[in-house]
Amino acid sequence: MNIGEAARQSGLPAKTIRFYEEIGLIQPTRRLDNNYRDYDTRDVHRLRFVARARALGFSVEQCRELLALYGDRQRASADVKAIALQHIAEIDQRIAELEAMKGTLQTLAARCHGDERPDCPILEGLAREGG
Repeated sequence: MNIGEAARQSGLPAKTIRFYEEIGLIQPTRRLDNNYRDYDTRDVHRLRFVARARALGFSVEQCRELLALYGDRQRASADVKAIALQHIAEIDQRIAELEAMKGTLQTLAARCHGDERPDCPILEGLAREGG
């Protein structure tokens, strides 16, 4: 199938599929004589796999590792779990950072009168060095 059909079946834009091919994450099973990509159902399955992994926030490199493990029938599930647990730790870190940002913004917003006066603690807080 052509890239348009692979995009339709995988739910990924053709541009994303081309990018994944360019960085070596996904390779179509074969190319036709005219050099057009020719995807098969296994390719679409791998594209969906990557799309789901990316939707869960895995990086491209983590997706590369997961795809390699997925294709390795001799893999240890502990290897896969280690990647997932590392990703959970990264998510926890990002959540903590977002909570800190939210708290800072809530404090700044609470100090702002939000009226026609020019004084604005939000802008003052953003202009302050060191946060």
